[in-house]
Order: sequence, then C-alpha cells, then structure tokens
Amino acid sequence: MSAGMIRTATDGPLRVVTVDRPDKMNALDSDGLDALSAAFEQATEPVVYLHGAGEAFCAGADLTVVSELDREEAVAFAAHGQRVTRTIEGYDGVVVAGIDGAARGGGVELALACDIRIGTPAATLAESGVSLGLFGAWGGTARLPRIVGETVAMDLSLSGRVLSAQEAREVGLLSRVVEDPRAVATEIADNDAAVLRVIKARLRDSAPAEQQEQRASQAFGDLIADSDLDAVDGRDS
Repeated sequence: MSAGMIRTATDGPLRVVTVDRPDKMNALDSDGLDALSAAFEQATEPVVYLHGAGEAFCAGADLTVVSELDREEAVAFAAHGQRVTRTIEGYDGVVVAGIDGAARGGGVELALACDIRIGTPAATLAESGVSLGLFGAWGGTARLPRIVGETVAMDLSLSGRVLSAQEAREVGLLSRVVEDPRAVATEIADNDAAVLRVIKARLRDSAPAEQQEQRASQAFGDLIADSDLDAVDGRDS
C-alpha cells in the first residue's frame, strides 16, 4: 500500500512502514499523520518495522505547516500527533523503530512510542524543539522521562543537544546500534506471535505488582495450554 508519504509492505510476519518524504527529511503534516495512523490501524502482523526513507528517520512536524497555524490549530495539530503516537504505542503486536540518520523532535516522539528503538551507527537523535521556541507535544514529555529518566529527559529537552547513536544507546534511548535494524525486527518476528503479544502486554502492565503477577500467571497458563513443549527437544541450554 502507498498513501502519499507513507508506504507499507508485508514481508511474512513483518509489516514494514516507511515514512517516505526524503526531500523533507520525512517531516509529517496532517495528511502524513493520518496515513501513518492508518498504516498501523490496518496492520495485522505480529511485528511492525517503522523507518524512514533516504538519509533520515523523521524530522518530526513539517515546520512550513506549523509556522502557519494559529493557536487553536496548533492545539489541534498537537492533539493529532498525540493520537498517532498512542496508536503506535497501542498496537497489539511489537513495533520496532529502525533509526538510520536523523530523528528530530516529533521523529523522536514517534520512536518513543515504539516498543524497541534500534539505531545504525549513523543515527542521531535530538529533542530540538527548544531551539525553535517549541517542545515535543506529541507525547514526548510523558514518554521520554519514563524511558531515559527525568534527569536525562530534562537535559535533552532543555538543551536540544544532538545525541550520537552511541550516546543514545548509553542513556537508553536506543537499545542497540547495528548496521541493519530491520534484521532485528525480522529476528523478533521469527518468534511465536502469541508469545510476543503476551510479553509486550505484561511488560507494559502498570497495575500494582500483585495484580501484575496474577495476570502473568494466567497468561503463562494460557500459553502452556496452547503449546507443544514436547516438540522442543535439544534446545540450547
């Protein structure tokens, strides 16, 4: 499927979603946000791989559009981006962001909504809004401190400094730095789809600890009931 600046393709258990506007560093306007949301709403694969075409992951909001907004339109545009990042975060399967090149502002916020962020050595990330008199309003102020801690989130958001791939890995913004992030997504997609969904749900559970444990026990029992462990012989120890 192709919808303007968003392309999708299926590769077995993997859905590949490409932000395809390389001449604008894959910056998104309202139509792009709608198309990105639709790509996730229509996906059914256990793993979605989100990446950008060309030499950037995503530069965030299209500033030529943002500069023309009045106050009420700006509020609506921010809410629009928040709905899209919630759609990504709430996807039933696993979402892997493959970051090759620049991720800036809203692009970082898209990545934060993913379950796993994998960078190449060329990846650079920055919450650059502060240098423009703005900030990340697509959910980044909630997700960034949860992922990297409040101290690092304050530093990145208030300074707007650019992190190299290695620096982003060190603060927990990236989980790996590899030459081919899509290979990581493919590796994950080789696992059982039901197990992937269960693990994601359990790791994302914010209920009190005892309730989490009860849910984990029930989910474990469901998996055992549906599994064929007798077929797993000679596995690596």
